[in-house]
Amino acid sequence: MIETDRLILRLMKENDLDDMLKIFTDKNVMKSFNLQSFSREQMKNWVDRNLNHQNKYGYGLFSVILKFNQELIGDCGLEHTKFEEKHCVEIGYDFLSKYWNQGYATEAAKAVKDYAIEKLHIDLKSICSFIRSNNKASQRVSEKIGMQKIKEYKTKDIGYYLYAFSKEYFK
Repeated sequence: MIETDRLILRLMKENDLDDMLKIFTDKNVMKSFNLQSFSREQMKNWVDRNLNHQNKYGYGLFSVILKFNQELIGDCGLEHTKFEEKHCVEIGYDFLSKYWNQGYATEAAKAVKDYAIEKLHIDLKSICSFIRSNNKASQRVSEKIGMQKIKEYKTKDIGYYLYAFSKEYFK
């Protein structure tokens, strides 16, 4: 568990499904991904994939809980992945749109970055984020926690930026 001034981040659980579904049926959230709302089955598969990741690597996405009312408002965490055949650990996050522009994503992402380095001993140079090129808010979050835009690329005709703490790692 990670605690900040306003948030509690705990490993995601299977019974977070309904709260996560609220996020992935939020029209503003899904518009930012240019996707349709998730069905319950899609959400279950997404949660299961994260739980399997947690079991395999010992970390994954945290459920983000507001301290003052115990509401689950998002997720933020780490996913072991690859970029151009290079292993890296992605910091990712999703929040209900009514909690956007209040600093929660930045607060959670900074806490997860610190946790990755201090507790999990993940090399800062290997931490990255994949952000859609039209998602200015997520780009700002990455920049606020010290990342820089490293590379522009496309996947399935969608433009993305690779953000990271070190250009050298991804050369």
